[in-house]
Amino acid sequence: MVETLQDKGVVVTGAGGGIGAALARRFAAEGARVVVNDLDGAKAKAVADEVGGIAVPGDASTIVPQATDALGGTVDVYCANAGLASGGTEAAPEDVWAAAWDVNVMAHVRAAHALLPDWLERGGGRFVSTVSAAGLLTMIGAAPYSVTKHGAYAFAEWLSLTYRHRGVKVHAMCPQGVRTDMLTASGSAGDLVLAPTAIEPDDVADALFTGMAQDRFLILPHPEVDAYYQARAATPDKWLTGMNHIQQKWEATQR
Repeated sequence: MVETLQDKGVVVTGAGGGIGAALARRFAAEGARVVVNDLDGAKAKAVADEVGGIAVPGDASTIVPQATDALGGTVDVYCANAGLASGGTEAAPEDVWAAAWDVNVMAHVRAAHALLPDWLERGGGRFVSTVSAAGLLTMIGAAPYSVTKHGAYAFAEWLSLTYRHRGVKVHAMCPQGVRTDMLTASGSAGDLVLAPTAIEPDDVADALFTGMAQDRFLILPHPEVDAYYQARAATPDKWLTGMNHIQQKWEATQR
């Protein structure tokens, strides 16, 4: 069972809309003091005003000190939710790859680096990583996104195995399609693969709270992803062949 969140300090990055806003609303409803972060300051303020939180706009990679100060010196839960849905192949420009790596992986690393000294001293803290089903599987037409989301999952996994005996809890959320601006921006690939089973951001927040109550590392808002993940591990060539068929189907829509 998850401990009470009343008066706990919570930070949610990328919370100006979508999954992040849904997380901010849910934590606030549970009585937490919520820092709402987003690059778009107006969006951050709008959500913060709605939930009675504190807007701390800016780059998710660097906000831990400001967020900690805003919460009076203590962050109990950190939701590394900000993400960049970069499409493209191996030929995507270097700056696209670098930005995806910085936002989807290094922002998590920097946040953990800033938070862990206090958490380890206190013997507790909770790190929530919004990964994506692409971090367990992959996504057609989006090499930078798929590769860096695999990195985000790997880092969350490493955090959990390294610090769980010292009271640090880590959760990796891996939703598939979610009805957000990011899904809209995914274009025809998202329409083909993600849109048919897309869920609402509130459903992702519900899945997180269920997972926290059950103390689960891997949180799958789309239950079918579990079967896909098992198939990928058990029969990788069969799984890759199936994904290649989807790739070919998508390519046919681009002609």
